[in-house]
Amino acid sequence: MKKDIHIPEVENVFIVAVQEWSDDFMEKVWYAYLVNDSDFLIESVMVVSKAFGTIDGEMKKTSLLRHAFVEVPAVSVVKIEMLEKSVLVLNNEFMVTYFIGDKLYDKKFIFKADCINENSVEEVPILFVDGIIVR
Repeated sequence: MKKDIHIPEVENVFIVAVQEWSDDFMEKVWYAYLVNDSDFLIESVMVVSKAFGTIDGEMKKTSLLRHAFVEVPAVSVVKIEMLEKSVLVLNNEFMVTYFIGDKLYDKKFIFKADCINENSVEEVPILFVDGIIVR
């Protein structure tokens, strides 16, 4: 029965976009990070990302990218991927799934189109740098 299914709520785990210098591109680029600001170790972490939206009236979407992390310690961050300039005009979605103990947690985080820019930054917990936070 549906009423017997308990889906735990994700708390203190979120995705951020942070701009960093890249020696490869010789400019600042945006990177996505997974932040575990909880008191718990999260294990068997799977992050699936994609971008989608409309450009010049035409529907666009990227391939799915999958990232796996054996564990992410409490109060820590892991770098997920670089966010290519051309996908910042699209919605960028990150589906995060992980375990705390024997409970499975999952949540979808979406950076809305054009929200990743230098004018929308705030201080990111744990990293203590400016970035865009999606909770």
